[in-house]
This record gives sequence, structure tokens and C-alpha cells, in this order.
Amino acid sequence: MIDLYSWTTPNGHKIHIMLEETGLPYRPHKVDIGSGAQFKPDFVAINPNSKIPAIVDRDGPDGRPITVFESGAILIYLAEKSGMFMPAVPRRRYDVLQWLMFQMASIGPMFGQAWHFRSAAPERVPYAIDRYTNEVTRLLKVMDLRLRDSAYLGDAEYSIADIAAWPWVRNSEKIGQDMRSFPHVQRWIHDIAARPGVMRGLAALDKA
Repeated sequence: MIDLYSWTTPNGHKIHIMLEETGLPYRPHKVDIGSGAQFKPDFVAINPNSKIPAIVDRDGPDGRPITVFESGAILIYLAEKSGMFMPAVPRRRYDVLQWLMFQMASIGPMFGQAWHFRSAAPERVPYAIDRYTNEVTRLLKVMDLRLRDSAYLGDAEYSIADIAAWPWVRNSEKIGQDMRSFPHVQRWIHDIAARPGVMRGLAALDKA
């Protein structure tokens, strides 16, 4: 059994979706980051960085419990545990991993900053809004070019690269993007949204 500690953020949804897609048994625990639950000692013992998501797999690789934090690391762990959504062939595997890192290093930080300065910052900072909104536009162009020639980001098949990026990209209109400029990204968003595992993943914390 996997204990999932999470909240309804894009990084949380990555892991909710992955668990539902793989069918691995899990038990969800809500960590209300709005109330500061991520800073409580019990959670800090699981993730010293006080960020969701995190998992504790009671049946780890050596038969003993293992704790994994950082959403990218969790996706790789769950892919290896389930044998799903990451190719075994080395060339295809690295195609997937490089697009996973693209999400971790670029999409997450830039989309997150764009949302913050557009919607949550206590004061309006035009330079920051323009900087991060423009960077999101650039990243969507990169994705659109990739998805013009490939059904999915990392490979011809759905993978952890798509699971990582989709929760961040699906609501890009809310951070100032005209998605009509990115038809291939729109198609990809729609295709993934229709997957039953994705639908279940978005509601995963309803079980907690």
C-alpha cells in the first residue's frame, strides 16, 4: 500500500493521475497547504522541504517502506514499480526523461511564477508579469512544435512526461495565453483530459 500525501495543485495532480493510471493501491492523505499543514512535524519527517506531494510505499523495492518526495522522482519511482508509462528501450526512455526534466525545470517554475504575479502577488509588478507570461508563451511554442510531430511529449505513447506537464498546461488561459495559437497543445490537452485515469486522478483526494 502506498500512502499519498498531497493537495490539489498541479504537482499533486501529477501523482494522483499516475496512481490512478497505474492502478497501484494507495491511501490518500490531504495536506492542506493553505493552512500550513506542510510545516507540521509529521509531514516534515516525510519531506524535509515541506512541499507536496510525497509518498510512503509500505512495500518498497527491498520489501521495506520507502519515502519518496519531489514529484518527478515519484513519477519515475511509480513508473519503475508498475512497469508503465516509461519505455524500457534506452533511446525512447531518454526521450521521455528529457521532457520530464523540461517540465520540472521550465514548465513548473515559469507557469507557477506567471500565476503568482498575475493572481496572487500582493502588489502588481508589470515587469514580472510580462517576463513570466512571455516565458510561458515561449514554452508553449516549444511544446506545440514537439506535439506537431509527436502524439505525446516524450514518445509516440503516453508517458510520465505527459502526466507531469498536463496539470500545469491544461488551464493556460488563466495565465494570459491564447491557446488558439497552440493547436497541437490544445489537441494534446483534450486527448489527455478524456482518459478515465486522468479524470479519476483529478478527484483522487475526494477519497481522503
